[in-house]
Amino acid sequence: MADPSRTTATSAGRASDVLLSILSTVAFTFIAYLTIGLSLAVLPGFVHTNLAFGAMLAGLAISMQYVATLISRPHAGRMADAKGPKRTVMTGLTMCAASGALLLLGALASGLPWISLGLIFLARLALGCAESCVGTGAIAWGMGQVGHQHTARVISWNGVATYGAIAAGAPLGVLIEHRFGFAAIGAVSLLLPLAVLPLARLKRATTIKTDERSPFRTVAARVVPYGIGLALGSIGFGCIATFITLFYAAHGWENAALALTVFGVVFVGVRFVFARTINWLGGYRVAMASLTIEAIGLITLCLASDARMAGVGAAIAGFGFSLVFPALGVEAVHRVPEHSRGSALGVYSVFMDVAMALTGPLGGWIASGMGYNAIYGFAAVAAVAAVILALMLQAQAARGTPDLAPTPADS
Repeated sequence: MADPSRTTATSAGRASDVLLSILSTVAFTFIAYLTIGLSLAVLPGFVHTNLAFGAMLAGLAISMQYVATLISRPHAGRMADAKGPKRTVMTGLTMCAASGALLLLGALASGLPWISLGLIFLARLALGCAESCVGTGAIAWGMGQVGHQHTARVISWNGVATYGAIAAGAPLGVLIEHRFGFAAIGAVSLLLPLAVLPLARLKRATTIKTDERSPFRTVAARVVPYGIGLALGSIGFGCIATFITLFYAAHGWENAALALTVFGVVFVGVRFVFARTINWLGGYRVAMASLTIEAIGLITLCLASDARMAGVGAAIAGFGFSLVFPALGVEAVHRVPEHSRGSALGVYSVFMDVAMALTGPLGGWIASGMGYNAIYGFAAVAAVAAVILALMLQAQAARGTPDLAPTPADS
């Protein structure tokens, strides 16, 4: 008869191996997003103050990255399927380094403002493509190493790496810029990805499936409904990230940054504590519960009468939004064959990019007519619509609508 203590020890060992493998993969995501975070808070100021361009061009310098990410996501997914996620991640890290080099050149060319701005725009475009390759490739690489039964954990930890790196990168970038100048941001952004490229090269590659791939349109059609749900759920996050400072200022409240911090801390904490509930309860249930909680938080923000209430609303919204991406993402990738899951992730992620791109102008239009509180009411309605969509998708799955691939068993 098997020794129960030995069985337990073996299970614990396997669990720790799985976690170590996931962490060693999403570490590349952390480096890529740390590079993104470094310039996030200081780049607009450099363009506006040092190069003497207007606020519109300063904002455009940031937006260029999101445009490149939006356009390159599907291509990064197809690359992960055809060339392998390891090569995709290494390509992304190389583009990160190229972005840092261009940013360094742009800083050194500050005496020629238009040339400097052009180099910065190229750097942002390269960084957007790098984000697509590393973000999509790391998830596909992680799933290939630990098995698709751990998909939710891989996506969750990748999200922790993403938001944790941006949260760490922004203040670090400000510190570096104040102490060493803006050129140092470019130098660090060049050296960081170059330092981890050898580690990526040494890490085991996963097998590239040689089966005949499903047509991209077929894969996209399977994923689009889940992407729409993600986009609807992401509107709340976009509204908080874009308008919380103006929302506080309109009411004469202080510490708007604290609301963003609370949102981020709760977001990451939920990923740590509750990520496994997706395996236990299923993606649909977790998505519906998460979106409902997010809607409650957004309604609280909409009705907030003081800064404390607004902070509570931001915390509740962060709690709800935290698991939306992995919960719907698990169900989305289960709808396609294993050899097409990189493409599925690329298409799925695009919808969050679209939501973030549209939230600014749409939210601004709503605020101009009805005030900043109304933005969060609109976002709450979008979250409720996502709950209804997730319920419809669950009902469709329960009716036995044939998938392109069987759902792997939970562990």
